[in-house]
Amino acid sequence: MSGDSLKDAAISGAGRTAGRGNIAPLGGALLAADGTLRCRFEIKYQISELKAAAVEKYIQPYLHLDRYCKLQPTGSYPIVSLYLDSADLKLCRESLTGKKNRFKLRIRGYNDDPGYPKFFEIKRRLNTTIIKDRQRVSHRDVERLLSGGALPEQYYSTEQESLKQFLFYLNCMKARPLIQVQYTRRAYEGDSENRVRVTFDRKLCFRICDKPTVTLGGPGWQRHPFNCVILEIKFTSLFPAWLTRMVRCLELQQQSFSKYANCVIGASALKFGAVRTINGYNGTE
Repeated sequence: MSGDSLKDAAISGAGRTAGRGNIAPLGGALLAADGTLRCRFEIKYQISELKAAAVEKYIQPYLHLDRYCKLQPTGSYPIVSLYLDSADLKLCRESLTGKKNRFKLRIRGYNDDPGYPKFFEIKRRLNTTIIKDRQRVSHRDVERLLSGGALPEQYYSTEQESLKQFLFYLNCMKARPLIQVQYTRRAYEGDSENRVRVTFDRKLCFRICDKPTVTLGGPGWQRHPFNCVILEIKFTSLFPAWLTRMVRCLELQQQSFSKYANCVIGASALKFGAVRTINGYNGTE
């Protein structure tokens, strides 16, 4: 089964579980092994539901609802990520302080069916460019990998550079599971070479987790008090003129938002043990 088919299957099963400054073009869309957009620019906004409805209406002549959303009766699909960090929360702090060149380690899933894969991801920010490398891994092998075990070679291709790099960072930092982050996503995408993608993320939740599990269900989830919609505009070349007009017309103000860092702050406010030391930050990235 191809990488795209695996992600299609994973998301299809999810319903069963609870003007910009000058930017140099990237020279065309670069795709990860599973077909996801690997290298891009990304701009974020925090907007109200009223403004989200206006944005969605504006973009519909230019973009179409992505195939994963079409599989869901609500038009949105759930995402859950297990974030890993060092004992002193190095990756979280770098995001909070706005370090230009930084990365996150996470394991992403789209439903709780053990027959569907998880995705080991390194999300890097290099100045204004976002680079995401990911490797699909069988649900049953997540714990084995995080415990230092090797993958059973008969089930995986020889192309595992992204996974090797993930495990290298994991071991160098002595990173371990820290927190799960969950939200729903409604996404639109275009068919042009610029690979424009616009996403609306809602219902942000978090759960402290020191185990190698990536699940949507179960107890312990806390709803983040953030009530806005997180709007993300992603593209690989130049910011389209029609999007520039939309930003001006709807008076959108760019404002970064790190889901991981904000959820760590939320956990800190609730005085969960592993993240009590994060204070005095606003959660932007």
